[in-house]
This record gives sequence, C-alpha cells and structure tokens, in this order.
Amino acid sequence: MRLSGKDLGRPTLVLVCICAAVTCTLAGTHLLTADRIAWQQAQNAEASRRVVLPQAETFTPLETGYAGETAGETVGYVFETTARGYGGAVRVMTGIDRTGTITGVVLLEHGETPGLGANAERASFREQFEQAAPAEGLTVVRYQAPGPGQVEALTGATVTSRAVTAAVNEAIGLYYQLTGEGGGTP
Repeated sequence: MRLSGKDLGRPTLVLVCICAAVTCTLAGTHLLTADRIAWQQAQNAEASRRVVLPQAETFTPLETGYAGETAGETVGYVFETTARGYGGAVRVMTGIDRTGTITGVVLLEHGETPGLGANAERASFREQFEQAAPAEGLTVVRYQAPGPGQVEALTGATVTSRAVTAAVNEAIGLYYQLTGEGGGTP
C-alpha cells in the first residue's frame, strides 16, 4: 500500500498541534509557579541555616556564605559547599560557630543510592561532624571508632562519606580563610 502526502499530512499536523499545546501548557505552568518555587527554596535555605547554626537569630549574606548573628554579634558562619559523590554532586550546608566548632551539617541535595549513600541524611551520620573543626580538615575512617578530627564512614557508602567530609572540609577552609585563624585551608 502506498501512502500519499495527504495521508501523511493530516496525522503530522495533528501531532504538531498536540506538541505545541503541551509545550505551551508546560511553559505556562513554569511561569505561574516560578516565583512560588523560588520563595519555597529561600524558605528551605533559611530553615537549613537555622538547623546548622541554631544559636543565630539572623543571617547576613557574605561573599562565601552567611554570618549568623544574635543581638548584633556574630555567633558563627554558615557555608554551602559541594563535592562529588557516588551518584553525582553532594551539596552540603555546614555551620561553624565562632569558637571553630562545627554546629551542624545538612545535606541539601544529592543523588546517592537509596539505602546506602542516602543514609548520609541520617542524624547518626551527620552528628559525627559536630566537633572542633581542625584546620587540616576531618578524615574518614573505616572499621574503627572515630577519634577527634575523624568521621566513621557509612557501611557500603565510603564514596558518599568522603564526599560529605570533603564538602565539610571545604567549609572548614572557608571558615579559617574568613576568620584568619587555624593556619589555612585543609
């Protein structure tokens, strides 16, 4: 059977019209929700800053992060850093108080394997970082109890553990650059 141009033209035109309608609908939805999405992202970022530096009442943007303040006095700093994990980029927010102690770590975004690397979101893993921030950075240990300046790797997710630790170490470096303490970056 031989198809003529008329037989092909009509279905092609219908498909083009459907694609155009779907494209316009998606573009319209994006325009209608873009402001709301940006607002929600700003709210989530503010909430994360409050989790990693709970003693701060307000946050002032800096070139490298945020200064947390209470009663007009800086109580610490918050940094967003990124490192390469097993499933792609791992974005981490780290709070460090003015004494050089890590006050909190939150994973903002990651593509790690559910049940393995995604366990880095658990409080039991994140709380290991809440210790004095050594100028040389934290190290990941396996098969042993961590000591000062060390973090125990997640079972089956050493790459993710190292990625989160690298992001926290980058924040430690930014802290020491900002404050001029600790002898430099890790």
